[in-house]
Amino acid sequence: MYRPVFCIALALALCSVVAVEAPAETFKAAAALRVITPDPLLPISGGIGVPTPATEQRGDLFVRVLVMERGDTRVALVGIDNLGWPMYWGDKTRALVPDIPGENILIGATHGHSAPDAYGFPDLQGNTHADFEYLEWVCVEMADAINEAVDNLRPAALKIAVGEAKGKIAYNYYAPILYDPRNSVLQAVDAEDESVIATLVNYAIHPEVLGPGQGILSPDLCGPLYDRIEEQVGGVAIFIPGALGGMITADNRTEEGRHARTWEECVRIGELLADETLRIIADAPLQRDPALHCTARDLTLPVESPLIRLVLRNSPLAETMDTLDEIVTQMNVLTVGSAQMLTMPGEVLPNLGYYLKRNMPGDHIFLLGLTNDAFGYIMTKYDFDSFKRYEYITRTSLGEMTGEIFIEEALDLVAASPKPDPMPE
Repeated sequence: MYRPVFCIALALALCSVVAVEAPAETFKAAAALRVITPDPLLPISGGIGVPTPATEQRGDLFVRVLVMERGDTRVALVGIDNLGWPMYWGDKTRALVPDIPGENILIGATHGHSAPDAYGFPDLQGNTHADFEYLEWVCVEMADAINEAVDNLRPAALKIAVGEAKGKIAYNYYAPILYDPRNSVLQAVDAEDESVIATLVNYAIHPEVLGPGQGILSPDLCGPLYDRIEEQVGGVAIFIPGALGGMITADNRTEEGRHARTWEECVRIGELLADETLRIIADAPLQRDPALHCTARDLTLPVESPLIRLVLRNSPLAETMDTLDEIVTQMNVLTVGSAQMLTMPGEVLPNLGYYLKRNMPGDHIFLLGLTNDAFGYIMTKYDFDSFKRYEYITRTSLGEMTGEIFIEEALDLVAASPKPDPMPE
Protein backbone atom coordinates (compact mmCIF):
# COMPACT_ATOMS: atom_id res chain seq x y z
CA MET A 1 0.00 0.00 0.00
CA TYR A 2 3.04 2.27 0.11
CA ARG A 3 3.94 1.73 -3.59
CA PRO A 4 2.14 4.91 -4.89
CA VAL A 5 3.99 7.04 -2.36
CA PHE A 6 7.31 5.44 -3.37
CA CYS A 7 6.56 6.00 -7.07
CA ILE A 8 5.69 9.65 -6.51
CA ALA A 9 8.88 10.19 -4.51
CA LEU A 10 10.95 8.43 -7.19
CA ALA A 11 9.34 10.51 -9.92
CA LEU A 12 10.04 13.72 -8.04
CA ALA A 13 13.65 12.70 -7.54
CA LEU A 14 14.08 11.92 -11.23
CA CYS A 15 12.53 15.27 -12.17
CA SER A 16 14.98 16.96 -9.84
CA VAL A 17 17.91 15.20 -11.50
CA VAL A 18 16.65 16.10 -14.95
CA ALA A 19 16.23 19.74 -13.94
CA VAL A 20 19.76 19.91 -12.63
CA GLU A 21 21.25 18.30 -15.72
CA ALA A 22 19.21 20.23 -18.29
CA PRO A 23 21.39 22.73 -20.19
CA ALA A 24 20.74 26.27 -19.01
CA GLU A 25 20.61 29.14 -21.51
CA THR A 26 23.64 30.77 -19.96
CA PHE A 27 25.09 33.67 -21.94
CA LYS A 28 28.69 32.94 -22.89
CA ALA A 29 31.43 34.82 -24.72
CA ALA A 30 35.05 34.50 -25.77
CA ALA A 31 37.49 36.42 -27.95
CA ALA A 32 40.55 35.68 -30.06
CA LEU A 33 42.82 37.38 -32.56
CA ARG A 34 45.36 36.63 -35.26
CA VAL A 35 48.12 38.79 -36.74
CA ILE A 36 47.70 38.93 -40.55
CA THR A 37 50.59 41.23 -41.45
CA PRO A 38 52.06 39.91 -44.72
CA ASP A 39 55.71 38.89 -44.70
CA PRO A 40 57.23 40.16 -46.91
CA LEU A 41 55.10 43.31 -47.08
CA LEU A 42 52.54 43.56 -49.89
CA PRO A 43 51.37 46.66 -51.81
CA ILE A 44 48.60 48.60 -50.08
CA SER A 45 45.21 49.69 -51.40
CA GLY A 46 43.14 52.75 -50.64
CA GLY A 47 40.48 51.99 -53.22
CA ILE A 48 40.03 51.46 -56.94
CA GLY A 49 43.32 51.55 -58.82
CA VAL A 50 46.79 50.05 -58.65
CA PRO A 51 48.04 49.37 -55.10
CA THR A 52 51.01 51.37 -53.78
CA PRO A 53 54.21 49.46 -52.96
CA ALA A 54 54.76 49.22 -49.19
CA THR A 55 58.19 50.40 -48.11
CA GLU A 56 57.69 50.28 -44.34
CA GLN A 57 55.34 49.04 -41.63
CA ARG A 58 53.70 50.72 -38.62
CA GLY A 59 51.86 48.28 -36.39
CA ASP A 60 50.37 44.91 -37.27
CA LEU A 61 47.24 44.03 -39.21
CA PHE A 62 44.77 41.85 -37.29
CA VAL A 63 41.71 39.66 -37.42
CA ARG A 64 39.81 40.17 -34.13
CA VAL A 65 36.88 38.01 -33.03
CA LEU A 66 34.12 38.04 -30.42
CA VAL A 67 31.91 34.92 -30.22
CA MET A 68 28.71 35.04 -28.17
CA GLU A 69 26.34 32.20 -27.28
CA ARG A 70 23.02 31.77 -25.54
CA GLY A 71 21.11 28.52 -25.73
CA ASP A 72 21.10 27.30 -29.33
CA THR A 73 22.21 30.65 -30.75
CA ARG A 74 25.87 31.29 -31.44
CA VAL A 75 27.22 34.38 -33.26
CA ALA A 76 30.67 35.58 -34.29
CA LEU A 77 31.52 39.26 -34.73
CA VAL A 78 34.75 39.68 -36.68
CA GLY A 79 36.80 42.79 -37.40
CA ILE A 80 39.57 42.77 -40.01
CA ASP A 81 42.10 45.49 -40.77
CA ASN A 82 41.37 46.01 -44.45
CA LEU A 83 39.66 48.40 -46.86
CA GLY A 84 36.81 45.92 -47.29
CA TRP A 85 36.28 42.19 -47.08
CA PRO A 86 34.01 40.79 -49.81
CA MET A 87 31.69 37.89 -49.05
CA TYR A 88 33.73 35.87 -51.55
CA TRP A 89 36.49 35.66 -48.92
CA GLY A 90 34.12 35.61 -45.97
CA ASP A 91 32.41 32.49 -47.28
CA LYS A 92 35.76 30.69 -47.45
CA THR A 93 36.14 31.33 -43.73
CA ARG A 94 32.56 30.34 -42.97
CA ALA A 95 33.15 26.96 -44.62
CA LEU A 96 35.97 26.31 -42.12
CA VAL A 97 33.87 27.03 -39.00
CA PRO A 98 31.76 23.95 -38.22
CA ASP A 99 30.13 25.14 -34.99
CA ILE A 100 28.52 28.43 -36.08
CA PRO A 101 25.94 28.77 -38.88
CA GLY A 102 27.49 30.68 -41.77
CA GLU A 103 24.80 33.36 -41.68
CA ASN A 104 25.71 34.06 -38.04
CA ILE A 105 29.33 34.94 -38.84
CA LEU A 106 29.41 38.73 -39.34
CA ILE A 107 32.69 40.01 -40.82
CA GLY A 108 33.30 43.76 -40.78
CA ALA A 109 36.28 45.59 -42.28
CA THR A 110 37.82 48.56 -40.48
CA HIS A 111 38.07 50.34 -43.86
CA GLY A 112 41.72 51.16 -43.30
CA HIS A 113 43.51 52.47 -46.41
CA SER A 114 46.93 50.94 -45.70
CA ALA A 115 46.39 47.19 -46.15
CA PRO A 116 46.64 44.76 -49.09
CA ASP A 117 43.99 44.76 -51.84
CA ALA A 118 41.25 42.20 -51.14
CA TYR A 119 39.15 43.00 -54.23
CA GLY A 120 41.57 42.48 -57.10
CA PHE A 121 41.06 46.01 -58.42
CA PRO A 122 41.97 46.12 -62.15
CA ASP A 123 44.52 48.43 -63.73
CA LEU A 124 44.03 50.06 -67.15
CA GLN A 125 44.93 46.78 -68.85
CA GLY A 126 42.43 44.81 -66.78
CA ASN A 127 45.11 43.10 -64.69
CA THR A 128 44.81 42.75 -60.92
CA HIS A 129 47.60 43.05 -58.37
CA ALA A 130 46.05 41.30 -55.37
CA ASP A 131 47.98 38.45 -53.75
CA PHE A 132 45.40 35.65 -53.70
CA GLU A 133 47.66 33.27 -51.79
CA TYR A 134 47.86 35.82 -48.97
CA LEU A 135 44.09 36.35 -49.00
CA GLU A 136 43.42 32.59 -48.84
CA TRP A 137 45.79 32.40 -45.85
CA VAL A 138 43.92 35.20 -44.10
CA CYS A 139 40.65 33.27 -44.55
CA VAL A 140 42.20 30.30 -42.73
CA GLU A 141 43.62 32.49 -39.95
CA MET A 142 40.23 34.10 -39.47
CA ALA A 143 38.55 30.70 -39.18
CA ASP A 144 41.20 29.57 -36.67
CA ALA A 145 40.51 32.61 -34.51
CA ILE A 146 36.75 31.99 -34.58
CA ASN A 147 37.19 28.31 -33.75
CA GLU A 148 39.55 29.19 -30.89
CA ALA A 149 36.94 31.54 -29.44
CA VAL A 150 34.27 28.84 -29.72
CA ASP A 151 36.50 26.44 -27.78
CA ASN A 152 37.00 29.00 -25.01
CA LEU A 153 33.41 30.15 -24.48
CA ARG A 154 32.66 30.87 -20.83
CA PRO A 155 29.81 32.42 -18.80
CA ALA A 156 29.75 36.16 -19.43
CA ALA A 157 27.80 39.36 -19.01
CA LEU A 158 27.61 42.56 -21.03
CA LYS A 159 28.03 46.28 -20.61
CA ILE A 160 26.52 48.38 -23.40
CA ALA A 161 26.48 52.16 -23.82
CA VAL A 162 26.21 54.86 -26.47
CA GLY A 163 27.64 58.34 -26.03
CA GLU A 164 29.24 61.21 -27.89
CA ALA A 165 32.95 60.79 -28.42
CA LYS A 166 34.44 64.19 -27.64
CA GLY A 167 37.58 65.77 -28.98
CA LYS A 168 39.31 66.13 -32.34
CA ILE A 169 38.62 62.65 -33.75
CA ALA A 170 36.51 62.81 -36.92
CA TYR A 171 34.93 65.27 -39.34
CA ASN A 172 33.13 65.25 -42.69
CA TYR A 173 35.52 66.23 -45.48
CA TYR A 174 32.58 67.43 -47.61
CA ALA A 175 30.68 69.25 -44.84
CA PRO A 176 32.72 69.35 -41.60
CA ILE A 177 29.95 69.05 -38.99
CA LEU A 178 27.69 66.64 -40.92
CA TYR A 179 28.66 63.45 -39.11
CA ASP A 180 27.48 61.32 -36.18
CA PRO A 181 29.74 61.74 -33.11
CA ARG A 182 28.01 58.93 -31.19
CA ASN A 183 30.17 55.97 -30.25
CA SER A 184 28.36 52.66 -29.64
CA VAL A 185 30.28 50.38 -27.27
CA LEU A 186 29.70 46.77 -26.23
CA GLN A 187 31.91 45.13 -23.65
CA ALA A 188 31.76 41.43 -22.78
CA VAL A 189 33.04 40.56 -19.30
CA ASP A 190 33.56 37.38 -17.33
CA ALA A 191 30.41 36.51 -15.35
CA GLU A 192 32.35 35.88 -12.13
CA ASP A 193 35.26 38.28 -11.84
CA GLU A 194 34.02 40.84 -14.44
CA SER A 195 37.38 40.86 -16.22
CA VAL A 196 37.06 42.16 -19.76
CA ILE A 197 36.78 39.59 -22.55
CA ALA A 198 36.29 41.99 -25.46
CA THR A 199 35.41 45.61 -26.23
CA LEU A 200 33.61 46.39 -29.50
CA VAL A 201 33.94 49.98 -30.76
CA ASN A 202 31.40 51.08 -33.40
CA TYR A 203 32.16 54.61 -34.55
CA ALA A 204 31.91 56.36 -37.91
CA ILE A 205 35.42 57.20 -39.12
CA HIS A 206 37.71 56.33 -42.02
CA PRO A 207 40.99 55.04 -40.54
CA GLU A 208 43.02 56.85 -43.20
CA VAL A 209 45.33 59.19 -41.33
CA LEU A 210 48.29 57.83 -43.29
CA GLY A 211 46.56 57.11 -46.58
CA PRO A 212 47.88 54.71 -49.22
CA GLY A 213 50.18 57.29 -50.79
CA GLN A 214 52.63 57.06 -47.87
CA GLY A 215 53.64 53.50 -48.73
CA ILE A 216 53.21 52.46 -45.08
CA LEU A 217 51.46 49.17 -44.36
CA SER A 218 49.50 49.80 -41.17
CA PRO A 219 46.22 49.38 -39.27
CA ASP A 220 46.32 53.20 -39.10
CA LEU A 221 44.57 54.69 -36.06
CA CYS A 222 43.01 51.29 -35.21
CA GLY A 223 46.39 49.98 -34.01
CA PRO A 224 46.79 52.56 -31.21
CA LEU A 225 43.06 52.18 -30.47
CA TYR A 226 43.49 48.44 -29.87
CA ASP A 227 46.66 48.91 -27.85
CA ARG A 228 45.22 51.58 -25.57
CA ILE A 229 42.02 49.69 -24.75
CA GLU A 230 43.87 46.44 -24.10
CA GLU A 231 46.50 48.15 -21.94
CA GLN A 232 43.80 49.87 -19.87
CA VAL A 233 41.22 47.09 -19.38
CA GLY A 234 42.55 43.91 -21.03
CA GLY A 235 40.66 41.60 -23.35
CA VAL A 236 40.49 41.97 -27.13
CA ALA A 237 39.55 45.30 -28.73
CA ILE A 238 37.54 45.21 -31.97
CA PHE A 239 36.67 48.10 -34.30
CA ILE A 240 33.86 48.10 -36.87
CA PRO A 241 32.99 51.49 -38.41
CA GLY A 242 29.55 53.07 -38.59
CA ALA A 243 27.92 55.24 -41.28
CA LEU A 244 31.14 56.83 -42.56
CA GLY A 245 30.21 57.54 -46.18
CA GLY A 246 30.64 60.80 -47.94
CA MET A 247 33.29 61.37 -46.33
CA ILE A 248 33.65 60.90 -42.56
CA THR A 249 37.38 60.79 -42.04
CA ALA A 250 39.96 61.20 -39.32
CA ASP A 251 40.35 64.80 -38.16
CA ASN A 252 44.06 65.15 -38.80
CA ARG A 253 43.74 68.74 -40.05
CA THR A 254 46.57 71.07 -39.10
CA GLU A 255 46.36 74.78 -38.31
CA GLU A 256 47.86 75.45 -41.75
CA GLY A 257 44.93 73.69 -43.43
CA ARG A 258 46.88 70.58 -44.39
CA HIS A 259 46.50 66.97 -43.22
CA ALA A 260 49.07 65.49 -40.84
CA ARG A 261 49.74 62.08 -42.39
CA THR A 262 52.00 60.80 -39.63
CA TRP A 263 52.09 57.84 -37.30
CA GLU A 264 52.07 60.28 -34.37
CA GLU A 265 48.67 61.51 -35.53
CA CYS A 266 47.43 57.92 -35.78
CA VAL A 267 48.46 57.48 -32.16
CA ARG A 268 46.79 60.71 -31.03
CA ILE A 269 43.45 59.94 -32.68
CA GLY A 270 43.44 56.22 -31.90
CA GLU A 271 44.25 56.76 -28.22
CA LEU A 272 41.71 59.58 -27.91
CA LEU A 273 38.97 57.38 -29.39
CA ALA A 274 40.02 54.58 -27.03
CA ASP A 275 39.86 56.90 -24.00
CA GLU A 276 36.42 58.14 -25.04
CA THR A 277 35.28 54.54 -25.55
CA LEU A 278 36.33 53.58 -22.03
CA ARG A 279 34.76 56.74 -20.58
CA ILE A 280 31.45 55.98 -22.31
CA ILE A 281 31.32 52.34 -21.17
CA ALA A 282 32.73 52.83 -17.65
CA ASP A 283 29.46 53.32 -15.74
CA ALA A 284 27.20 51.15 -17.90
CA PRO A 285 25.15 48.70 -15.79
CA LEU A 286 25.93 45.02 -16.06
CA GLN A 287 23.53 42.91 -18.14
CA ARG A 288 23.83 39.47 -16.60
CA ASP A 289 21.54 37.34 -18.75
CA PRO A 290 21.22 39.13 -22.10
CA ALA A 291 19.09 37.71 -24.87
CA LEU A 292 20.83 36.85 -28.15
CA HIS A 293 19.13 36.66 -31.54
CA CYS A 294 20.53 36.81 -35.06
CA THR A 295 18.41 37.14 -38.18
CA ALA A 296 19.69 37.14 -41.75
CA ARG A 297 18.31 38.00 -45.16
CA ASP A 298 19.63 38.16 -48.70
CA LEU A 299 19.78 41.68 -50.10
CA THR A 300 19.71 42.14 -53.87
CA LEU A 301 20.98 45.42 -55.32
CA PRO A 302 21.14 46.41 -59.00
CA VAL A 303 24.57 47.32 -60.40
CA GLU A 304 24.24 50.44 -62.57
CA SER A 305 27.72 51.95 -62.15
CA PRO A 306 30.06 51.25 -65.10
CA LEU A 307 33.03 51.56 -62.74
CA ILE A 308 31.67 48.98 -60.29
CA ARG A 309 30.85 46.63 -63.17
CA LEU A 310 34.46 46.90 -64.34
CA VAL A 311 35.73 46.05 -60.87
CA LEU A 312 33.39 43.08 -60.54
CA ARG A 313 34.23 41.75 -64.00
CA ASN A 314 37.95 41.68 -63.24
CA SER A 315 37.85 40.49 -59.64
CA PRO A 316 37.45 37.05 -58.04
CA LEU A 317 33.97 38.12 -57.00
CA ALA A 318 32.79 37.43 -60.55
CA GLU A 319 33.24 33.70 -59.97
CA THR A 320 30.21 33.65 -57.67
CA MET A 321 27.98 35.89 -59.79
CA ASP A 322 25.50 34.73 -62.43
CA THR A 323 25.22 38.27 -63.80
CA LEU A 324 26.90 41.65 -63.42
CA ASP A 325 23.49 43.34 -63.41
CA GLU A 326 22.97 42.78 -59.69
CA ILE A 327 24.76 41.66 -56.57
CA VAL A 328 23.31 39.49 -53.81
CA THR A 329 24.71 39.96 -50.35
CA GLN A 330 23.72 39.18 -46.77
CA MET A 331 22.18 41.56 -44.27
CA ASN A 332 21.89 40.80 -40.54
CA VAL A 333 20.13 42.17 -37.51
CA LEU A 334 21.83 41.07 -34.31
CA THR A 335 19.97 41.70 -31.06
CA VAL A 336 22.03 41.17 -27.93
CA GLY A 337 20.93 42.48 -24.58
CA SER A 338 19.87 46.12 -24.93
CA ALA A 339 21.72 46.49 -28.25
CA GLN A 340 20.43 46.08 -31.77
CA MET A 341 23.00 45.86 -34.57
CA LEU A 342 22.36 46.23 -38.29
CA THR A 343 24.96 45.22 -40.86
CA MET A 344 25.53 47.51 -43.87
CA PRO A 345 27.30 46.24 -47.02
CA GLY A 346 29.09 49.48 -47.82
CA GLU A 347 29.71 53.09 -46.86
CA VAL A 348 26.38 54.51 -45.76
CA LEU A 349 26.15 58.31 -45.78
CA PRO A 350 25.58 59.95 -42.38
CA ASN A 351 22.06 61.23 -43.13
CA LEU A 352 20.96 57.64 -43.82
CA GLY A 353 22.75 56.53 -40.67
CA TYR A 354 20.80 59.02 -38.58
CA TYR A 355 17.55 57.91 -40.22
CA LEU A 356 18.24 54.24 -39.49
CA LYS A 357 19.10 54.90 -35.85
CA ARG A 358 15.97 57.00 -35.45
CA ASN A 359 13.82 54.14 -36.75
CA MET A 360 15.39 51.25 -34.84
CA PRO A 361 14.09 50.28 -31.38
CA GLY A 362 16.04 50.90 -28.21
CA ASP A 363 18.74 53.33 -27.14
CA HIS A 364 21.76 51.21 -28.05
CA ILE A 365 21.94 51.07 -31.83
CA PHE A 366 25.02 49.77 -33.67
CA LEU A 367 25.41 50.27 -37.42
CA LEU A 368 28.06 47.81 -38.59
CA GLY A 369 29.46 49.32 -41.76
CA LEU A 370 31.31 47.39 -44.47
CA THR A 371 30.08 44.15 -42.90
CA ASN A 372 29.59 40.95 -44.90
CA ASP A 373 30.45 42.94 -48.03
CA ALA A 374 31.64 46.40 -49.02
CA PHE A 375 30.09 47.67 -52.26
CA GLY A 376 30.84 51.37 -52.41
CA TYR A 377 28.75 54.26 -51.17
CA ILE A 378 25.10 53.93 -50.12
CA MET A 379 23.25 57.22 -50.61
CA THR A 380 19.72 58.48 -51.18
CA LYS A 381 18.34 58.92 -54.69
CA TYR A 382 18.06 62.65 -53.92
CA ASP A 383 21.80 62.95 -53.31
CA PHE A 384 22.84 60.69 -56.18
CA ASP A 385 24.59 62.75 -58.89
CA SER A 386 23.07 65.93 -57.44
CA PHE A 387 26.11 67.88 -56.21
CA LYS A 388 29.55 68.43 -57.67
CA ARG A 389 30.95 67.35 -54.33
CA TYR A 390 29.24 63.98 -54.78
CA GLU A 391 30.65 63.16 -58.22
CA TYR A 392 33.16 60.65 -56.86
CA ILE A 393 30.79 58.89 -54.48
CA THR A 394 28.16 58.74 -57.23
CA ARG A 395 30.65 56.97 -59.53
CA THR A 396 31.54 54.51 -56.79
CA SER A 397 27.95 53.78 -55.75
CA LEU A 398 26.12 50.78 -57.18
CA GLY A 399 23.32 52.99 -58.42
CA GLU A 400 20.66 55.61 -57.80
CA MET A 401 18.26 53.28 -55.98
CA THR A 402 20.82 51.54 -53.75
CA GLY A 403 20.00 53.61 -50.66
CA GLU A 404 16.24 53.35 -51.15
CA ILE A 405 16.34 49.57 -51.52
CA PHE A 406 18.72 49.11 -48.62
CA ILE A 407 16.74 51.30 -46.21
CA GLU A 408 13.43 49.59 -47.02
CA GLU A 409 14.89 46.09 -46.67
CA ALA A 410 16.87 46.98 -43.56
CA LEU A 411 13.95 48.42 -41.64
CA ASP A 412 11.75 45.53 -42.71
CA LEU A 413 14.31 43.11 -41.27
CA VAL A 414 14.55 45.22 -38.11
CA ALA A 415 10.76 45.05 -37.71
CA ALA A 416 10.85 41.26 -38.10
CA SER A 417 13.62 40.86 -35.50
CA PRO A 418 13.23 40.58 -31.71
CA LYS A 419 13.30 43.84 -29.81
CA PRO A 420 16.29 44.63 -27.57
CA ASP A 421 16.11 43.95 -23.85
CA PRO A 422 15.15 46.88 -21.63
CA MET A 423 18.04 48.48 -19.80
CA PRO A 424 18.62 47.02 -16.32
CA GLU A 425 17.73 49.26 -13.38
